[in-house]
Amino acid sequence: MKNTFVYQAEKPVIKLLQITDPHLFKDESAELLGVNTQASFAQVLKEIQQENNQFDVILATGDLVQDSSDEGYTRFVEMMKPFNKPVFWIPGNHDFQPKMAEFLNQPPMNAAKHLLLGKHWQAVLLDSQVYGVPHGQLSQHQLDLLKETLEKNPERYTLVVLHHHLLPTNSAWLDQHNLRNSHELAEVLSPFTNVKAILYGHIHQEVNSEWNGYQVMATPATCIQFKPDCQYFSLDTLQPGWREIELHSDGSIRTQVKRIQQAEFLPNMQEDGY
Repeated sequence: MKNTFVYQAEKPVIKLLQITDPHLFKDESAELLGVNTQASFAQVLKEIQQENNQFDVILATGDLVQDSSDEGYTRFVEMMKPFNKPVFWIPGNHDFQPKMAEFLNQPPMNAAKHLLLGKHWQAVLLDSQVYGVPHGQLSQHQLDLLKETLEKNPERYTLVVLHHHLLPTNSAWLDQHNLRNSHELAEVLSPFTNVKAILYGHIHQEVNSEWNGYQVMATPATCIQFKPDCQYFSLDTLQPGWREIELHSDGSIRTQVKRIQQAEFLPNMQEDGY
């Protein structure tokens, strides 16, 4: 895969931070379903920094900006600078890729979609966006890139990263916005025993599960949360969060979802969609 980032490290554990679905606006005071997304994202980043954990890389897994604004993407970059770590990004269904290419091209942002992480791991970042619609699909080009990357690095354990969800959430309204061709992804992955896990955002809720033998992780948004197991649109009162991941040299993964503790962001529970 072109555009490869090499993180050279001899240590046995690579530490990743995942943040997802900030939904920033042009206007810093704008709200999404009753939550100021700028304030909630800032609080998430503040509490991450207070823990003083030393991450090696940061993954931003889509829906960074809600309204395609220059200001939203510019502010996202500025807010990530204090971490002083490379930030790798993929688009979500709300993102506008021409703006991402324009504004997410300066440190700490990095456009690489193939990450060689230490001596034992790699991450492959896939674009599942179908512009203008909420659901996702991996193009043949993306599937081919994934296959090519796996073939070229058979000795490396692999983390696959995308925006849209593979596993049903048991919420009919949300599952219609899933990855439409997960069966094709499964076909590409099946020959490669080194694939260990799949990571995504999009569903604004925590998932720790399994799909076709792979560990599957989904992560809370940094703003509003969707309530699991609801057939109709439903918001949750759980707080914004993030995910920390440890990739170990034996191929094992340790991970934890954390949520903010020092503030409270409650959505308008009467909203029936967005």
